[in-house]
Amino acid sequence: HTGRAHRVGISGVPGVGKSTFIDALGMKLVEAGHHVAVLAVDPTSSVSRGSILGDKTRMQRLARDERAFIRPSPTSGSLGGVGRKSRETLLLCEAAGYDVVLVETVGVGQSETLVSEMVDVYLVLMLTGAGDELQGIKRGILEVADLVAINKADGDNVLPAERAQREYAAALHLMRGGRAGWAPPVLTCSGRTGAGLDALWDEVLRHRSEETAAGRLQAKREAQQVRWLWSLVDDGVKAALHRDPGRRAELAALEEDVRHGRLPAVRAAQRVLASLGLGRAQGAEPPAGPKR
Repeated sequence: HTGRAHRVGISGVPGVGKSTFIDALGMKLVEAGHHVAVLAVDPTSSVSRGSILGDKTRMQRLARDERAFIRPSPTSGSLGGVGRKSRETLLLCEAAGYDVVLVETVGVGQSETLVSEMVDVYLVLMLTGAGDELQGIKRGILEVADLVAINKADGDNVLPAERAQREYAAALHLMRGGRAGWAPPVLTCSGRTGAGLDALWDEVLRHRSEETAAGRLQAKREAQQVRWLWSLVDDGVKAALHRDPGRRAELAALEEDVRHGRLPAVRAAQRVLASLGLGRAQGAEPPAGPKR
């Protein structure tokens, strides 16, 4: 019962207005007959290990609508702006009948690209009036963006947003001009007034139509499944290491040796892998190569 929904990832720097934008876009979608699920990821404190999980308070209209479902989740230390179980939650929402799933990432900046590995279209919200606009053109997050929108394009900020739109469009043309396929459009919008949201959703639909027709959407989802496989393998190996009481003691001893400089981290990692049968043990010589 999965695979038919529109999967949209939404990223942007803190303060760009992601929650207000999603509240406005989500209301337009439910009023058009869609059922919308929002997976909002909140940062986990490295000090208290807690998360506020307050996204519903900034999506008050959507949170009250029975056609929408909002699920705040903590990052729990995972990188890339999404939670550890975001993929599974996305599939559950699809199976439950939600035909639009919006994944709001935590807003961590350039490293926030993991969401692109679980959605069909990746929207990056940018902000104008916060300094040099071209500081936003960074390798990483915009290289994988499918849509770019200058948010808060309302009031006195309309003209600066339009100027930023032209600058981002020119920069993206230079960054990705030689790439075949979809050319990411740059739009302006306002989550506060709703301006530009219809045009933005039209671009989401156009992206899906073109990618499906070219076979790229299916290929993308297949590649995402393979990456998910190896992500689960990585998590499983780490969990198995820490689940075994004997290995926990061995790992604690290795950590102490690394912490106090008695053992290089590389050598300690080799020992851990060797204990799993995945690498050569300390002191083992590599097989002899051909003589020169």
